[in-house]
Amino acid sequence: MSLTVSTIKSEKRQSSFREIEEGRERRDPRPFVSVVVPAFNEAAIIERNLPELCRYMESLQDRYRWELVLVNDGSADDTGKLAEAFGQNKPNVRVLHHDCNRGLGQAFQTAFDHCHGDYVVTLDLDLSYAPAHIEQLLNKIRRTKAKVVTASPYMKGGVISSVPWLRRTLSIWANRFLSFAARGNLSTLTSMVRVYDRQFIASLPLRSMGMDINPEIIYKAMLLHANVDEIPAHLDWHLQNAERATRKSSMKVVRHTMAVLLSGFLFRPVMFFLVPGFGLLCLSVYVNAWMFAHFFNYYQELSQYTWPLARASAAVAAAYQVAPHTFIVGGMTLMLAIQLISLGILALQNKSYFEEIFHLGASVYKATQANKGEEDE
Repeated sequence: MSLTVSTIKSEKRQSSFREIEEGRERRDPRPFVSVVVPAFNEAAIIERNLPELCRYMESLQDRYRWELVLVNDGSADDTGKLAEAFGQNKPNVRVLHHDCNRGLGQAFQTAFDHCHGDYVVTLDLDLSYAPAHIEQLLNKIRRTKAKVVTASPYMKGGVISSVPWLRRTLSIWANRFLSFAARGNLSTLTSMVRVYDRQFIASLPLRSMGMDINPEIIYKAMLLHANVDEIPAHLDWHLQNAERATRKSSMKVVRHTMAVLLSGFLFRPVMFFLVPGFGLLCLSVYVNAWMFAHFFNYYQELSQYTWPLARASAAVAAAYQVAPHTFIVGGMTLMLAIQLISLGILALQNKSYFEEIFHLGASVYKATQANKGEEDE
């Protein structure tokens, strides 16, 4: 993935900072936190929210060293210029640029490649989750030694304020669906407000380009049997509602809904094939039982036919004339049930193969990174 010239200049500008940080790390016991903020056409709020976020991080400086990594994801407005101006004289604020809009997933992957912290916190620039969640997330991940901790407004103790009814309903049911599909104890799988163990997230191969990166990370963390936890959070949209005239949401509802369904399929393909397949099979058995009942009744009544095959053929014709729907519905449901069950078995088999390959790929990647680290030393 190529970055723009301004990104390269920003990286060069930070080279001395990294050297200083490496020296400090040897004698400074404070954990190092990277705060990742993706931004796309956020010129209306960036001048207000970036200083607020930095002020909050400065309030934690007695316990944490920190850096802020903002990814300007190909914004068409002045987001990039304003971010560069803000971070010009701040050595722990870095701005990365995509030459075009590549989506939330690619923005995260770019940021993860450039983070130096022990922990990586991801936060939405609109601050719909207040910066105070950062300390709560850090406390949780340090206490539980989890690899991922998410902020959840849907768990016990969570709060949702000023979110439009449709958006709120879609989000709640999307997360319930994913939670059921994942068979886990998480109430929120789509939230982007999280903290990661940096070594873990850096070793995780990711492919999503959009908002589906959030459930993808949870899915792959579960495949690796990593500890994933959550904290109650407050999702507050009162500022977003006030800015609706000047700022458009980057979320595409239809696209996000499809991404949620796809993520649910990855978590548990059995729901999409085997469950409806067995349901149709039960319906087929019921309908076909009535079809055979009609057939046997007419088979007994048509005693004038001495040859069994002729008698059976006449019984089928009579039964079809009386109840043709049993033949049509019974045959179609049986055919669909067989197809869905077959697809379900194939999906489970493919999922098993994918998990084995993923485990193998993750192991190879970790070994490669370890060897690379030894060579660098």
